[in-house]
Amino acid sequence: MLNGKRILVTGGTGSFGKKFIETVFKKFPDVKRVVVYSRDELKQYEMAQSFPNKNYPQLRFFIGDVRDGERLKRACEGIDIIVHAAALKHVPIAEYNPMECIKTNINGAENIVSAALDCGVQKVVALSTDKACAPINLYGATKLCSDKLFIAANNMKGGRDLKFSVVRYGNVLGSRGSVVPFFMNKRKDGVLPITHEGMTRFNITLEEGVDMVMYAIENAWGGELFVPKIPSYKILDVAKAVAPDCKIEIVGIRPGEKLHEEMITETDSLSTYDCGKYYVISPSLHSWNLNDWTKKFNAVIVAEGFKYNSETNSEWLSVEEIRDQIKKHIDPNFKV
Repeated sequence: MLNGKRILVTGGTGSFGKKFIETVFKKFPDVKRVVVYSRDELKQYEMAQSFPNKNYPQLRFFIGDVRDGERLKRACEGIDIIVHAAALKHVPIAEYNPMECIKTNINGAENIVSAALDCGVQKVVALSTDKACAPINLYGATKLCSDKLFIAANNMKGGRDLKFSVVRYGNVLGSRGSVVPFFMNKRKDGVLPITHEGMTRFNITLEEGVDMVMYAIENAWGGELFVPKIPSYKILDVAKAVAPDCKIEIVGIRPGEKLHEEMITETDSLSTYDCGKYYVISPSLHSWNLNDWTKKFNAVIVAEGFKYNSETNSEWLSVEEIRDQIKKHIDPNFKV
């Protein structure tokens, strides 16, 4: 699928970017070129130590910001596939710095669309978030705008052989700034600060997120929004899994934070299809035949009124399952 292809990953030094690139080299050793596009030279330098040039001659590092349209177009010259993972994603920080979040998440998305249209790119897969579904915070609102830009871009491509799609998923286990490493760091203090004892979240591993992007690259027809079927967890169960002997301190919900997350709303259900491993929200406007698409992917429209919420999810991680995932995906030597 990716052998012989030239791929650019925005935010390539982040948790997802590194795992995606590691997976590309493992599964597709004949990939032609992989370009890491990001702002932080130190992170690029550190990542380069893990991917030495003698072993990974196809890998290139490109300093740049998605806000800079001209620089982005230069980086996209000759690129076949863009995976857009760059974003400002921390909810409280976005609440206090709204225009910075808008510049990166919305203007940056528009720059990706323009670069893809101008540079002969064939496929673009953009990463979204559960917070973009019925958003109540600025981060979620900017990612919803970003999603809309990428989906609408399929109507602007003209005769180009170009497909834009979006993948939306929940909290990534162990990603930078997420709750599990935060609790693991805090347990030495004997107290775990928890925003609300009833809080729930979706959970996905980095590997599952990478698999989903690979699926979108291979299967998207243009305009789909892919949603994985993943379990939820209760924040109190995460606390028990990480540090059962620690005291719990309720500190209150942070600015812009939800008690429960949602990935498909009741309104979305009117255009949402069950495709087996994933749900797919179909675009309202598409250049392909919907009947052909449903037959190809054995897609079945969900029931009217269906919604996908972390509180009403049918699949949950137990305390022991959370511990097993920590050992498998974060720290093999983890002990309570």
